[in-house]
Amino acid sequence: MSKLVAPHGGKGLVCALLEGKEREAELKKAAGLKQIEISARAKGDLIMLGIGGFSPLAGFMTKADWKGVCENFQLADGTFWPVPITLDVTTAEAADIKEGQEIALVRKGEVFATMKVTEKYAMTEADKKWECEKVFLGTGEESVDGKFWEIAPKDHPGVIMVLAQKDVNLAGPVKVLSEGEYPKEYPGVYLRPAQTRAMFDERGWANVAALQLRNPMHRSHEYLAKIAVEVCDGVLIHSLIGNLKPGDIPADVRVKAIDILIDKYFVKDYVINAGYPLDMRYAGPREGLLHATFRQNYGVNNMLIGRDHAGVGDFYGLFEAQEIFDRIPTTGDAGKDLQCKPMKIDWTFYCHKCDGMASLRTCPHTKEDRVILSGTKLRKALSDGAEIVPHFGRDEVLDHLKVYYGNLKEKVEVKMQGAASGDAM
Repeated sequence: MSKLVAPHGGKGLVCALLEGKEREAELKKAAGLKQIEISARAKGDLIMLGIGGFSPLAGFMTKADWKGVCENFQLADGTFWPVPITLDVTTAEAADIKEGQEIALVRKGEVFATMKVTEKYAMTEADKKWECEKVFLGTGEESVDGKFWEIAPKDHPGVIMVLAQKDVNLAGPVKVLSEGEYPKEYPGVYLRPAQTRAMFDERGWANVAALQLRNPMHRSHEYLAKIAVEVCDGVLIHSLIGNLKPGDIPADVRVKAIDILIDKYFVKDYVINAGYPLDMRYAGPREGLLHATFRQNYGVNNMLIGRDHAGVGDFYGLFEAQEIFDRIPTTGDAGKDLQCKPMKIDWTFYCHKCDGMASLRTCPHTKEDRVILSGTKLRKALSDGAEIVPHFGRDEVLDHLKVYYGNLKEKVEVKMQGAASGDAM
């Protein structure tokens, strides 16, 4: 019997993915349905709905669910959920769709799902701005004193995405028909929640931590993972293999960097390298909660939350993604409440005087003694061809990344923020 935390929502893994004859029959039916072109974000959301990563969700959110999630972190039935999962269409498309009608959801010629539309609701500019303020507004320098609406529409990828959404949302359950390119492009790394749970059970793990990654692993990431290895049964290094913002490092390069690090610097019995198919929303604290929510479905009960988790620019406080876990609502119902808990780790760095990795809780020395580590800082140095300071990353990983940057024909300027530069320490 599994010792792992139960999937979120109290209903087990809710998987909308069809396979075999069921899938073939649904694909045939989809050919005769009205086709709606979906965004890259919706594609990733659909795959997660398909494989059970978004349990207990069975489809895209109703207006009541959308409002409850934005306002109170809860679906209409009281189940915890931190970020809207919605499907947008144009007003013209919506006019052609009746409630109760089935439609096909398509991305670049591939049918990803069918959907039974149970509700249509308008998303005015005011609604979109309200969602942005609830989901993306933080306590960082670029969010306070009226700066958010000056800066975010131009510089915050998540805000830009929401403001660009079409003017009607469709709600309803889905039947997912494709996992996209992920099974072929990332064999052994792209894993469904049922697969990671089986792997954890096979190893006898009950207490599992997850490390969220969208950058190659540097020494701080390695240190965080090893802290978790010491106190848990094992660690899932779980990196995003969906879309990122321009200038971020592609998933295949990051996955290989993680493999190199695990091979050289970890005991392999206690770590698993895996990926998940979402696009980043860059929602900082709210996205940290989303990471914990779907990690629970993967069998994880501890979410490593470090400095500026899932942040972008200076929109969020350095440890706002840790603090938000203390403010989320609870109902007393284990099925409805979030069971994956945060592992709150302080700012980590290499300290020359300590002669090793340390944190603000363990190192008494000064900023001048420390090598400040961040994914953004690493990407900027690599992109600019600058020298990488000693102890920033493992040589084998840095050599791999230098090859990638050396072959780039076009480079995107990497913007430094206080959290990445160490100025905010």
